[in-house]
Amino acid sequence: MRRFSSRIWLAAASAALAAVLLIAGGLALWGSAYVHNTVRGQLASQQIFFPPASAFAHAKAGTEITPSMIPSVSQYAGQQMLTGQQAEAYADHFIAVHIQNMGAGKTYSQLSAESIAQPNNAKLAATVGTVFKGETLRSMLLNAYGWWKVSQIVYIVSLVLFGLGALAGLAAASLLAFGRRPRSAAPVTQPGDHESITPAATA
Repeated sequence: MRRFSSRIWLAAASAALAAVLLIAGGLALWGSAYVHNTVRGQLASQQIFFPPASAFAHAKAGTEITPSMIPSVSQYAGQQMLTGQQAEAYADHFIAVHIQNMGAGKTYSQLSAESIAQPNNAKLAATVGTVFKGETLRSMLLNAYGWWKVSQIVYIVSLVLFGLGALAGLAAASLLAFGRRPRSAAPVTQPGDHESITPAATA
């Protein structure tokens, strides 16, 4: 009876663990889909399109399309920005290049400090404003890329949870179905097997 009770309790614990893992996997999958759809919707609302393929055929330093953009940005030529990978490429390999060219390699904070020191320099002030807008858009796109990566990681976690839940469920089913083996029947003593007693001879 003790072996039978232990097996039942272990099977129940495995079934409970399977339920918890499957529920957690479902929640993780829902969270991944929610973040994925939210990021996609936000990017779609920006209506940002990559330059057409023809623009990459004449890449030149100092222009809209530079040679450094060919490996990372040209693969999305003409497409609307809808994914985290596209947002990262546009932010780090398109906007960042133009910001660096406009500011001669200086950061926004450096340009802003120069502009404050030169209040009558309208050209520098315009550059500071453009760099600020570019850095703001770049930050938003990189934030979208970060959440996009989170959705991918959570999706992988959900698959792992589903797999572990399935294994726990199989373990519970195995314990219930095959965990207890029937005891073999006790050997039956045949009538002729017992020791015979011969009565003692009388004198």
